[in-house]
Amino acid sequence: MKKNIGSKFALYPTPATVVGTVGEDGKVNFLLVAHVGIVSHSKLLVSMHNVHFSNQAVKATKKLSINLISEDWVAQADYAGTVSGAKVDKAKAFEYHLGENGTPVIEKSPLCMECEVIDTYCIDNFENFICEIKNTYIEENLLDANGKIDYNLLKPVLFEMPTYKYLRTGEVIGDCVKLGKEFAANLK
Repeated sequence: MKKNIGSKFALYPTPATVVGTVGEDGKVNFLLVAHVGIVSHSKLLVSMHNVHFSNQAVKATKKLSINLISEDWVAQADYAGTVSGAKVDKAKAFEYHLGENGTPVIEKSPLCMECEVIDTYCIDNFENFICEIKNTYIEENLLDANGKIDYNLLKPVLFEMPTYKYLRTGEVIGDCVKLGKEFAANLK
């Protein structure tokens, strides 16, 4: 028996990321963001509350980086979500370099995507940036023999709400499409 718990947003966990920006003044800033998602096979969404300092840089430059978090630096990433870039120089919290598209690539991040914002829409006090990926940087040891990302090795940290917890990723439980075909074969 299922219980109705009301209108709850129940699509968590989502990847925890640190978004990097460079303002028009050249100031680098970082922000912990877990509201990221896929909107097509070539575009993604980064949703940030409109009061964040980083939003100003994104709107001015139309650029940001998305740095996946690994377990060994989750405390640093969490810090980036607890203080404002308007008051604290968060660039000091991370070793980074500017990628080919001019956005901050965190050295400890196992995977980073440099993005350009192609559209923005606002809803419920969140600015939602639709982004096109310009560059993806990954540690080579996290690629399989075919050059594809091996998420068993990458193990991105996940964020879960409403309990505000970070989670480890799990193990592979099956192959997409293959499982469905096996199920279909058993229906006959």
